[in-house]
Amino acid sequence: MQTHKAKRVAIIIEAPMERRLRKTLEDAGVTGYSILPVTGGSGRSGSWSAEGQVGMAGGMVQVVCIVKPERLDALLDSAFSVVERHIGVVTVSDCEVLRAERF
Repeated sequence: MQTHKAKRVAIIIEAPMERRLRKTLEDAGVTGYSILPVTGGSGRSGSWSAEGQVGMAGGMVQVVCIVKPERLDALLDSAFSVVERHIGVVTVSDCEVLRAERF
């Protein structure tokens, strides 16, 4: 089966920033993404957990999208404009997709 090279971008950010990040990505031409809840983790400030939180205001989400390599720089510029002022992690990895026309 034929596969096509793509980039997978995962952005972990504070839940209240999700809407702004989505808008920024859409303005940059990103047509698809998935949003996942992040229930806990550990970083420079130590361990944390969403356990016991009543709402998502103090939580984190992960926004995952897959794009063609030539669209990566625009996506990263847009994402960083939101992430740079908040808690967040952006990762980029190589991946392959089966239906390149969807990305």
